[in-house]
Amino acid sequence: MKKGKIDVVTLGCSKNLVDSEKLMRQLEVQGYTVEHDPKQINGEIVIVNTCGFIGDAQEESVNMILELGELKKKKKIKKLFVIGCLAERFRHDLVRELPEVDQFYGKFDWIDLLPELGKTYDTSISTERTLTTPAHYAYLKISEGCNRGCSFCAIPIMTGKHRSTDMEAIELEVKQLVDKGVKEFQLIAQDLTFYGQDLYKRQALPELVERLSDIPGVEWLRLHYGYPAQFPYDLLRVMRERPNVCKYMDIALQHISDRMLKRMRRVITKQETLDLIARFREEVPGIHLRTTLMVGFPGETDDDFNELLDFVESERFERLGAFAYSHEAGTYAYKNYKDDVPFDLKETRLEQLMGRQQRIAEAINEKKVGQILKVIIDREEGDYYIGRTEFDSPEVDPEVLIQKTEPLQIGQFYNIKINGTDYLDLIGSIGNL
Repeated sequence: MKKGKIDVVTLGCSKNLVDSEKLMRQLEVQGYTVEHDPKQINGEIVIVNTCGFIGDAQEESVNMILELGELKKKKKIKKLFVIGCLAERFRHDLVRELPEVDQFYGKFDWIDLLPELGKTYDTSISTERTLTTPAHYAYLKISEGCNRGCSFCAIPIMTGKHRSTDMEAIELEVKQLVDKGVKEFQLIAQDLTFYGQDLYKRQALPELVERLSDIPGVEWLRLHYGYPAQFPYDLLRVMRERPNVCKYMDIALQHISDRMLKRMRRVITKQETLDLIARFREEVPGIHLRTTLMVGFPGETDDDFNELLDFVESERFERLGAFAYSHEAGTYAYKNYKDDVPFDLKETRLEQLMGRQQRIAEAINEKKVGQILKVIIDREEGDYYIGRTEFDSPEVDPEVLIQKTEPLQIGQFYNIKINGTDYLDLIGSIGNL
């Protein structure tokens, strides 16, 4: 146990990661040595930032807390704190069931952890953070909360109503990160496309993206977690006109059957969804779309699922993730629908959907062979440098494996000729435009 050292463990999404990074900065200013996701826990204090989205994530968070609780019982750590979404959602239950935790804080009151340590939250560095990502990219959270009423989703229970961060604060954060060497920014939020409607009474995401793209040193901006209904179409103009705005859109569609969309309370129809995708493709040639789909929602029939399969086949998404419905307490679906699709059928449908998508993604990759693409280098692994194109977000998307024929610098951009594919990844070598 190292005195004066704090280990921070982050579970869940990149939005949680940003919170951890801001907390770490506060702790470092107070004189602590801080390590993120250490291979071995050896700090006298451990802080776990938890996820409470669906059952699997909740289980992972609880298991981590129990593991650390055992270390505390063996006196290998002195104090254990839990923050984040799980604590926000189930705090009263957790306090009762996990007495080994010294204190629980939610998603928004984690700043109160500082006084618990005898320290004071420093408002002068509220936009600063200690990056846990490679030095050349960062996640940029532009809002919290969600005003949508999707019947399956527990996020609003944890995050509350949508709250946009004002543009000036976001610009300041970006400039600070650029000064540290960050070149690539992943814009994230529970609902990116709602940005500004609370603060400015209008859809302000296109303006924000334009303003950020004007900041010197911003090489790539990539957009995550858009919502299909009431989409701010001027964003497509910005994406088309600005070379440092990646031709990439992460937009969760969840389903395509009108019956399922209505039961999910998505406030969009199948035809409106198809029109939206067509407009993306028309207005931003070459755009790569990432979406998320759900199988096994209450009442999903074979016909509904087959309609979803046909949709995936016809629209040919470049990037696609899927998950099985989780019956979450407190949601509209939990209160109003029976979880009537058997677990095994959910798993079968999930495997079938992702199998279909795998073939599509491999065919799309094959078409890139022979092209020269701009690639940023993330790391070295064995005989390869590992990088990504503008169509690849960190952690979730395929990568580019570049043969080590000459030294490349981590965090720099190179023109890479694509020579082949390996499953979903691309294989390339240094090329010239």
